[in-house]
Amino acid sequence: MSEEIEPVAWLVSQEPLSSVQYVTDEKPLGLDDKRVFPLYTKEQLQSRVKMTQAEFDEFQKLVEQEYDLYSAISEIGDTNLCPNLYDRLFGSVDNKSKQNEFAVLWANFEEFEPQKTIEIIPEKKWFVRLIPTIPTGDDDIYLDSERIVSPDYHSPKKAAATFDTKEQADEWTNPLTESVLLPVGDE
Repeated sequence: MSEEIEPVAWLVSQEPLSSVQYVTDEKPLGLDDKRVFPLYTKEQLQSRVKMTQAEFDEFQKLVEQEYDLYSAISEIGDTNLCPNLYDRLFGSVDNKSKQNEFAVLWANFEEFEPQKTIEIIPEKKWFVRLIPTIPTGDDDIYLDSERIVSPDYHSPKKAAATFDTKEQADEWTNPLTESVLLPVGDE
């Protein structure tokens, strides 16, 4: 399910094939699409950094302690107080781009309106569930840590075993089960 991203600026040509043009922040009504061109979306103008809730909580603690950028990076790198941010900044192949992204975020972060610069994404884990014979959408049954099918009808994922990688989850599958990537936490 993809959202339609609406442009926030439009280029408008007054006459067909005219050199008279102007930019507006609302799409003009009554003009044909040959004279109105989208320029950019809000996301292109100011993109938001995607973070898990755990990463954001650690980031927020650093902001509250009023560190400068150097001190914040040192705190993340020197201690184990920010394990999620450490993994993000130093634990991946593209850590240089993640560090640059963090520096830009640190400079542009608005403490009282964090949603302008940060988008919280749900943490996802791999689960193993029974393949539904008649898909109804609400009859998911997951395997628990002892490989026993134990449906908890109030929260089916609550007692389920979780895996960090698809390969780990696939070790638990059989012809009646499948591995699925799902958000962790409240349903």
